[in-house]
Amino acid sequence: MDANKTSNIYHQTTVDVARTTHTTATHIGRKRTFDESHGRQNADISNHGGFQRPTLQPRCFEALKASEIQDVCDRGQSEYTQRRGLALTPTPTSNPLLDLSHPAYGLPTQLVRNFADHGVKSIYPWQSECLLHSGALGGERNLVYTAPTGVSLMVAIFSFSLCSGLLSQKYVQYCTTYNPPDFPKYAALTLYFALLQGGKSLVADILMLRKVLQNPGQKALLVLPYVALVQEKLRWLRQIVDGIIKTPSNSSRIEKVQSWRKRGDEDTLRVVGLFGGSKSKAAWADIDIAVCTIEKANSLVNTAIEEHTIGMLGAVIIDELHMIDDESRGYILELMATKFLSLEQNVQLIGMSATLNNAGLLAQWLNGARFYISRYRPVPIEEHLVFDNSVYQAATSSRFYKTATQLNAQTQLSSQVKPEPVRIIHPSQYKEFGDPLINAVVSLASETARAGYGALVLPRPEEVDTTTMEKRLELLNDLRSTSTGLDATLEKTVLVGVAFHHAGLTAEERDLIATAYDLGVVKVIVATCSLAAGINLPARRVILHGARMGAEFVGPSMLRQMRGRAGRKGKDDIGETYLCCKKADLEAVAELMEAGIPNVESCLLPGKRGIKRALLEVIAIKLATCDESVNDYMRKTLLYHSVDSEELRVTISSTLDDLSESCLVEITDNSTYTATTLGEAVVASSLTPEDGLFVHRELLKALQGFAMDSDIHALYTFTPVQTTQGNINWQIFRQEVERLDESNMRALQLVGLKPMLINKMAHGGSMKESTPEELEIVRVYKRFYSALQLRDLCNEMPIHAVARKYDIPRGIVQNLAQTCHGFAAGIIKFCQRMGWGALAAVLDHYSDRLRAGAKSDLLALAEITYIKSRTARVFWENGYRTVAAVATADPKDLLPVFLMAQPRKPNKLPSEEDKYIEKLRGKVAIVSNSANKLWERQMQQEFDEED
Repeated sequence: MDANKTSNIYHQTTVDVARTTHTTATHIGRKRTFDESHGRQNADISNHGGFQRPTLQPRCFEALKASEIQDVCDRGQSEYTQRRGLALTPTPTSNPLLDLSHPAYGLPTQLVRNFADHGVKSIYPWQSECLLHSGALGGERNLVYTAPTGVSLMVAIFSFSLCSGLLSQKYVQYCTTYNPPDFPKYAALTLYFALLQGGKSLVADILMLRKVLQNPGQKALLVLPYVALVQEKLRWLRQIVDGIIKTPSNSSRIEKVQSWRKRGDEDTLRVVGLFGGSKSKAAWADIDIAVCTIEKANSLVNTAIEEHTIGMLGAVIIDELHMIDDESRGYILELMATKFLSLEQNVQLIGMSATLNNAGLLAQWLNGARFYISRYRPVPIEEHLVFDNSVYQAATSSRFYKTATQLNAQTQLSSQVKPEPVRIIHPSQYKEFGDPLINAVVSLASETARAGYGALVLPRPEEVDTTTMEKRLELLNDLRSTSTGLDATLEKTVLVGVAFHHAGLTAEERDLIATAYDLGVVKVIVATCSLAAGINLPARRVILHGARMGAEFVGPSMLRQMRGRAGRKGKDDIGETYLCCKKADLEAVAELMEAGIPNVESCLLPGKRGIKRALLEVIAIKLATCDESVNDYMRKTLLYHSVDSEELRVTISSTLDDLSESCLVEITDNSTYTATTLGEAVVASSLTPEDGLFVHRELLKALQGFAMDSDIHALYTFTPVQTTQGNINWQIFRQEVERLDESNMRALQLVGLKPMLINKMAHGGSMKESTPEELEIVRVYKRFYSALQLRDLCNEMPIHAVARKYDIPRGIVQNLAQTCHGFAAGIIKFCQRMGWGALAAVLDHYSDRLRAGAKSDLLALAEITYIKSRTARVFWENGYRTVAAVATADPKDLLPVFLMAQPRKPNKLPSEEDKYIEKLRGKVAIVSNSANKLWERQMQQEFDEED
C-alpha cells in the first residue's frame, strides 16, 4: 500500500475506514513458516516494517440519525442547579482531619504518599467521621457501615430485556456512523482506580492496612463476591503497598510461627489474590493480605482453624455484605463470620455495602459492632422517567411513583390530568427506531455524545479525529491479539467508540473494553445488568432499558445499584438516570421504584440448605463437637436473631439427624459429633453436602470402572456439578457421540449415558425432571456435554472454535474452563481425603492439561509465562521442546517464533509496526526470564534429590 494512501486512513470518515477492502490468506492442514504466517517473502526480522497484513474487512452501514430532544418547560431548580456554584465538600484546608497524613490516622508516610500518587489526596467528612468515631480505627470494635456507590463517569446503557441474560446487539448495530471530534481527554487508569476506591472501600482499606502494619505478624482477609472484583482490588492494593516495609518484629514473629525458604520479599507487604482458577499456591505464611472470593476465603479460614494458625488473622473485611442472604453462595459469608464469633480470638470484622437496610441488626449480630450509615453523594443525581417519547422528572421514588401512577391512569381514563413532561423526544423517521422505547434510549445516548461525553447514533461527521482513530485501531489490534480473536460486531463498533460488555465476551475482551472505556477511547457501553454487580465501569448518564432481567423484574437493590452508577466526583458535576419504560410495565416499575430495600436475612432459615453445610463444616474442623458447642455456635449466627429458640432447637436436631443418615456425621451415645471421612472430604472440597453426596456417587462409579485411555472420563469428573451452560443442543450432542472412539464410548457408558436416549432427544424427545432421581440423570447428561467442550480445549482447540462448534458464546466457554479449574482442585482434595491416591494422581494430570489447554507433551512448556496452548505448540514445532531449550535460547531467536504464534493483524504504518514489535520484544523478555526461573528451580530440585 502507498504510504500516502496509508496515512489517509486517519483522515477518512469512519464509514470510509469501514469500507476498506482486505484479503485473507489461509493455511489449513499444514504448518506455516514464519514468513508465510505474515505474508512475507525473503523476510528479515530487522525489516519488520514490510510485514504484509490483511486490512479491515469491508463494513457498509446506513447512516441513521437519532431524534432530537426538546425542552418544553422550565425544569425548575434542582439539587444540581443549586449545587453547581457551591463547594459542599470541605477540603483539608478547612478541616485538617480530611488529610490522610493527619496523626489521628497513624498511617506511614510512604502509604500516604502512595495514596496521593494514585489520586487519593483527601477523604470525605463522612469517611473521617466513620474512621475516628466508630472505634474501628484502633481495632477495638467491629464495624458495619453503608454508603452510596459513586463511581461513574460517562454513558452506560443497561439492557434488561433478554431472557438469555446475554446482550442484544441491536443497539450497537446502530452505532457505526459517528465519532465526536472533540471528546474530553480522560485521566489515566490509575486515577480511575483512585476514584473507584475513594468511596466506601477506602474506609476499609485504611482500617485493614493500619491493622496489618501496626500489629506485627497479623494478617488481613478481604472478601469480595466476584473474581473480576478480586482481580481489580488486587491490582489496586499492590500499587498502594508498593515500597511499604514491615517492621523487624513483624518478620521475626512470622518466622517463629512458621519458617520458609528465604525469597527476598519477606520484609514487604505481600498481597495475594485467591479465586477459582487462580495460579497462586501461596501458603498461609506467605500472605499478609489475602484478597479472596467468598468460597476461597471460607476454605482458607477452615484450613487455618484446622492447622491452629487462625490466631495470625487480625482483620476480615467483607464487601457487599448484603449478599449474605444470597442462598446460592452468599450464605457462606454467614458461616465464615460465625466461625470468627465463635473463636476466642480478637479478629476485627468489618462489613460494608451500598444497599443495606438493616445495618443495625447485622451490627448486633457481629458482637455489637458499631454501625455507620452515610447517605452522602459528592455528585447529585437527577432521575427521570421516560415514557412514550416524553421525559418526566422523578427526583424521589415517591415522586416517581406518583408520576408513573398518573401516567398509567391517563392511558385508561382520559379525565385524569396527565403530568407535564419536561422534555419531548421527537418520533424517529427511521423504522429501526419506530419503537418509542428504543428511540428514547438511542436519542438520550446520542444527546450525551453531542455534549462531549459519549456517542451512539448521529449523522456522519466530516472527519475523524486522528488520535481517536489511532487509539481505536490499537484497541482492535489488542482485541485481535487475544486467544479468541476479534469479535465481528466489535470490529464494526469499536471504530466509532461503541462496545458492549456481557458474559459472552472473554475476560481479556472485557478487560480491554473496560480500560478503553475508562480512558475515553470507547465512549458508550451497552451492557447487561451484571455490570452493576461485577467490575465497575463509569457512567455519567445511566439509561435503563426497562427494569427486567429476563422475564422477571429486577429487585429493588439491583435497581438502585444501576441508578447509583451515575455521577462521579472529579469527573462530573452531575449524574443522570433515565428509566425508559413500556406502557405494560409502567405500574410495576412505579411500584418497584417505590419499594424499599429488603432486609438482609439469614440463609440458614428452615427450608434453606445453608444450615446443613454450616453444621457439617464446624463439626469437620472440630469447632463444635457436642451439643453444647453446637448450640453455642448456632447462637452466634444471624439465624439466632431471626427465629425463636424452640424453632431453632428443632431445626438443629433435624439437620444433625439428616447429616447422620447421609453418613456425613457420626453421633455417639453421649451426643458427641464427629465428621466421617466422607464428611471431611465434602468440606475439604468446598462442596455443599448435597453436591458432595452426588460427587461421591459419581466417583464410586469411576473407581469401579474408569476409562484410563480416555480423556473424556477424567474431564467429566472436573465438570462442575452445577453446570451453567444452559440447555443441551441435542443435535450437536448426537454428532459428537457418533464421532467418539471406542475408549470414549466406554467412558460414556461408564458414567451412565445411553446413546439411544441422546438420539431420541435429538429427534425432539423430552426428559422428565420431576423427581430427584430424574434431575440427577439430567445433570449427568449436562455434565458430559460440557465435558466434551473441555476435551476439545485440552486438545488445543481454540476457545473461539469450541464456541462455534457448540453454538455458544466464547465467554461462556472460557468461563466453563475457568470454573473447572477451581472445581478440579476441590475434586482432587476430595479424592485425597477419601484415600483414593491413584485416582487423585490421574485427575491431577488432567488438571494441568486443562489449565494449559494443551496435550501432555506441552505441559512443561505451558509453565512458562505467555506460553500456553497454541503458542506452546508453535514453540514445540520449531524445536523448543523443553524449558531448558527456551531458557538457554537468545531472546532474538525466540522473537520470530513468538511472532509466528500471534494472530494475524491488518497492515500498519511503519511506526505502528515498530511499536507492535517492541511490545512483542517485551513479552519475549518475560518469556525468557520465566523460563530461566523455572529451569533454575528444576535444577535445584534435581540437586536436592541427589543429596
